[in-house]
Amino acid sequence: MMKKTICLLLAVVLSALVLCSCGSKPAEQAEQTTAKQEVTEMVAEDGVKLSNDASDFVLISEAVPDVILEIRYYSTYNFVGKRIDGYEEPLAFLTKEAAAALKQASDELVAKGYRLKIYDAYRPQMAVTNFKNWALDAEDTKMKEYFYPELEKDVLFPQGYIAEHSGHSRGSTVDLTLFDMKTEKELDMGGTFDYFGELSHPDYKEGLTEQQYANRMLLRETMLAHGFKPLPEEWWHFTLEKEPYPETYFTFPINSEALK
Repeated sequence: MMKKTICLLLAVVLSALVLCSCGSKPAEQAEQTTAKQEVTEMVAEDGVKLSNDASDFVLISEAVPDVILEIRYYSTYNFVGKRIDGYEEPLAFLTKEAAAALKQASDELVAKGYRLKIYDAYRPQMAVTNFKNWALDAEDTKMKEYFYPELEKDVLFPQGYIAEHSGHSRGSTVDLTLFDMKTEKELDMGGTFDYFGELSHPDYKEGLTEQQYANRMLLRETMLAHGFKPLPEEWWHFTLEKEPYPETYFTFPINSEALK
């Protein structure tokens, strides 16, 4: 009789524990979901939607194996003159959709004897803020002769070279050029990446040779054929026309842990 009583008591206790566990699980999941949303979705002071969710991003070097990377903002050779905030490793990320379109463009160019060389792709919001703070510092002009010899820093905001937010932070924009596999050199585009001035406009012809202009058009036409749209001020800049996050700006840093 005693054994039966003990067994019954144990059964009641175990049932209560199971019920408590099952009852608390949905609440815990709800709390976790809410916490995740708070972390991944934020709103900036100016009303722009921010997110640190990297789940729809891929490494360009894995999605498009033929590309060459020269991540300028990881280096000191850029218009600021130092490594930019958020570029913790020399890697390049894009949304899955943009990377798939870039793979098609790359395949076409490889068949013609060229490879894509990537200067920049996804750009964390913290990097854009770094650019903004640099632009506001009138005394810091150490890279002027290389990237903006024709301009003063006080025009960089009004003329749109620097902004509070960048399309790069939406994850479907890439800065790139062409590499000739035969000569083992970049194609001559008649102007350097990130040069602030008319020389960088894709259709600029004054002072360019026919070959330099043809090189720009080869890059442009190939990217357009695979779903990218150009920027009128920069021959190297292309955004996936049907970008998956047209209103979201991402904040996660560029490092090998970000996509895990």
